Amino acid sequence: MPWAHGQSGNPRGRKPGTGVVAGLRAGIEKQLPAILDTLAANALDGDTAAAKLLLERTIPPLKSVELPAPVAMDGDTLSDRGRAVVAALAAGTLAPGQAAALLHGLAALSKLVEWDDLTRRIEALEGKQA
Repeated sequence: MPWAHGQSGNPRGRKPGTGVVAGLRAGIEKQLPAILDTLAANALDGDTAAAKLLLERTIPPLKSVELPAPVAMDGDTLSDRGRAVVAALAAGTLAPGQAAALLHGLAALSKLVEWDDLTRRIEALEGKQA
């Protein structure tokens, strides 16, 4: 045995670009223009999977943007305010991500209100028993 146990015979490792995956990539790279042309043609012919693949790989996803004016959440109840958020989303004045964040916040607030109400009720019951 020319090397000691646990010692690599090639301490620098394999040269980059000489593995199986690199060979596959090199082969695909030669055909890339034809592949892209076929994919685009399929997308134009109504292949939604081809269109999705092209769009996902070439156009970055949309991100929420700040709106110039805040959403008016009129109403006395949390459900009224939730309806206002949904209405702003439907009207196009609120991005889906922003609407989701606001609705999530309203849901968290409703849980806090429930806990406060429950605490008050328990304290009232304990006060009557004392």
